[in-house]
Amino acid sequence: MASNREILAAILKTVAYADVFDYPMTAREIHRYLLQVSASPESVNQILKGQETVPRVLSTRGGFFMLPGREPVLQTRIRRAAIAEKLWPLARDYGRSLASIPFVRMVAVTGALAVNNSDSDADIDYFLITQPGRLWVCRALVILLVRRGARRGVVLCPNYFLSASALALRERNLFTARELTQMIPISGFEVYRQMRAANRWTEQFLPNAAGPPAATPAQETVPSRLQAAGEVLFRSPVGTWIDNWERRRKVARFRSHHPMTEETNFGPDRCQGHFGGYRQKTLAAYQERVKRLLTEGS
Repeated sequence: MASNREILAAILKTVAYADVFDYPMTAREIHRYLLQVSASPESVNQILKGQETVPRVLSTRGGFFMLPGREPVLQTRIRRAAIAEKLWPLARDYGRSLASIPFVRMVAVTGALAVNNSDSDADIDYFLITQPGRLWVCRALVILLVRRGARRGVVLCPNYFLSASALALRERNLFTARELTQMIPISGFEVYRQMRAANRWTEQFLPNAAGPPAATPAQETVPSRLQAAGEVLFRSPVGTWIDNWERRRKVARFRSHHPMTEETNFGPDRCQGHFGGYRQKTLAAYQERVKRLLTEGS
């Protein structure tokens, strides 16, 4: 069992990570995403209410906790939550449409919207799991829906495709653990459970973050006739050839337009198009905050 001192240190790191995103946290959120320490909600709440925590090392406003001097981010969170509330109906509708595309086995919302922290220019990020051997055919069909959304002023960003035969993620760090544990499954809940089970390493970073964060599990989408017909059409050897051709074509285009980094990964079982180095920037900003906290506390 963790000591109070260990829990307090974990709370500070947890709030510091969220601060990178201008995101003050509730006690419930702090408990779920408590870094590297397993503790009960009661233990976390007790420390958050203690005088050793507030106002000495954390500030609190309206049930939210933040780093001292960062009180203005509460208004940022409130404003972004209002934007997210308007985006969620679109995210669910398009998520269900994505789920009806041939070879899609799971759809989940990720990124800022998953934690209701969307800004005015935010897109809707999706994580998709596909039938093995048809990831690139599936992605090509998904892009057609993305373009349809763009014509209506909706920016969809399906930036991570993974085959159901390769559910264990290769990148194992705090950023990826947070993205995985905070994603909201829209469809394919059984596949979502399989993916979480294949990535138990996340418990090393976030031991309290079991299951999806939303109270309501994803709805299972009944395959449509169009989806079934598309899968029959592309399940042939011709479909295999098309999938391989589309992969080679798109990867060559990606490589000619973007520098390849450790955050990009393309192959038969995955398409990870994170070109901006966002993970590295986030972890660097987090480490800087932790360093500052340690310096101020010494």
